Amino acid sequence: MVVSALMKGEETAVTRLSLCRRDQVFLPQPVLAEIAFGLSKMPESKRKRSLEQRFLAILKNVGRVEWTDSVSEQFGQIKAGLEARGTLLEDFDVAISAHALAHGHILVSENLRHLARIPDLQLESWAESNS
Repeated sequence: MVVSALMKGEETAVTRLSLCRRDQVFLPQPVLAEIAFGLSKMPESKRKRSLEQRFLAILKNVGRVEWTDSVSEQFGQIKAGLEARGTLLEDFDVAISAHALAHGHILVSENLRHLARIPDLQLESWAESNS
């Protein structure tokens, strides 16, 4: 997940984000939920506090993509299409992808092979190995 890479300060992800205008990058709500879940599971520690601070900094600088009716429609279409082909993906992956499709955005992820199963989804990687 790119947000995780940003929170860890991975150079390639940070550089790629810095090259984008603020109105070009958005976080879908399911990403926020996944990060909140991951942080909530962590024991109190210096590392957890550091990650929480970095996450708050990201939230201050990156816009959100709301869950709208068109996102819900995309979610249903994607999930039904995958199921019909016998392909399963986690609901959060489908939800994040539905946000990108509903709003005509490119989904930045490190899991391109996994998400490439979703038709018409535009994908991009900011991984260290792709620099």
